[in-house]
Amino acid sequence: MGKLLWIASYPKSGNTWVRSFLYNLLHRTSEPADINQLNTMALNTSSRRWFEEVAPGPLEELTPEELAQLRPHAQQRMAESRPNAIPVKTHNYLGDWFNVPLHDLSLTAGAIYIIRNPLDLVLSLAPHRGMSVDQAIDFISTRGIGTKLAPSHMPEIYDTWSNHVASWTSKQSAALLVVRYEDLLSQPLNAFGAIARLVGAGGDSENLDRAIRHSSFSVLSGQEEKQGFREKPANAEAFFRVGKSDQWRDGLTPDQVRRIIADHREQMTRFGYVPSEYV
Repeated sequence: MGKLLWIASYPKSGNTWVRSFLYNLLHRTSEPADINQLNTMALNTSSRRWFEEVAPGPLEELTPEELAQLRPHAQQRMAESRPNAIPVKTHNYLGDWFNVPLHDLSLTAGAIYIIRNPLDLVLSLAPHRGMSVDQAIDFISTRGIGTKLAPSHMPEIYDTWSNHVASWTSKQSAALLVVRYEDLLSQPLNAFGAIARLVGAGGDSENLDRAIRHSSFSVLSGQEEKQGFREKPANAEAFFRVGKSDQWRDGLTPDQVRRIIADHREQMTRFGYVPSEYV
């Protein structure tokens, strides 16, 4: 078995929330962990550092295919960087890029996949990426969508929201935990408790309760307001915006709701996201 524990999600689905919870849980912090220190606990599969260590030259001089070929070597470096299991943030879908796996399963210990209702997700994604809601709806429905090489990160490959979800959740495994964002909100003890058990830290209810409190939306947004958050895009007003479910009822038009459901009905149905009035 490998050492990399993927903390996986489509962007704006609760990845940072889960990483904050894990930091507080595993470090048994008496005070809420600093959101700007999350990368000291969970690595980032899109961090340039790991690729620069194995690249034959400057990353900007390599083709996308050559960048893809570096990925297994970069993930091997991640696995070698610590003696025990390593949480690793990823927004990539579970598949290939230029015929190279985006996640090396031989190095994988398991995965936590966080899924969020796309009706709410687009309302969070739009300001995060500096686009309109209609553009966000198109974004999550575009095949092969992702990001390019940038000064701060490697290319990320999302694919459509539906393909992203299907890629991570279609095959059952004891090493895979699928968690709904909405359950983290409405059933925190059950949802976060399942995460704690997966990482072998589910036996201490007091520590679990404390980690849930220390990673609450109010704590995370309060920290961002006071000290900023290094993962916030420059064009976004805030990283932590609302932290609620069913925002779409006030934020989307009926036509926008129908567009999203038309594009993603199968996966939305699987996870209970199609509203009864749109079935």
